[in-house]
Amino acid sequence: MKDLHDVIIRPVLTEKGLEALDDKRYVFVVPVNATKTEIKRAVEEVFAADGVKVERVNTVRTMGKIKRQGLTSGRRAEVKKAYVTLTEDSKPIKFFDGMGQ
Repeated sequence: MKDLHDVIIRPVLTEKGLEALDDKRYVFVVPVNATKTEIKRAVEEVFAADGVKVERVNTVRTMGKIKRQGLTSGRRAEVKKAYVTLTEDSKPIKFFDGMGQ
């Protein structure tokens, strides 16, 4: 990865993800080839103004579903999600303030 702003594609705003905001745990969609170290550095750099410190990063890779249109079959895109847990003394990310209430 050349630019750390390209590592975080978008946040995942699901019911399960919003419940985890109280524990300072955030979910992001990342590129399939992104490593945990790159994700950690990217979150700390992108949200540096918020005073964010990452404790750990867990990743989940989901294969795309097979879809058919008549005789033609194809596969949806593969998705990689990163579950980022912040340290206890870290401030929460301001972008997510008010979403989980």
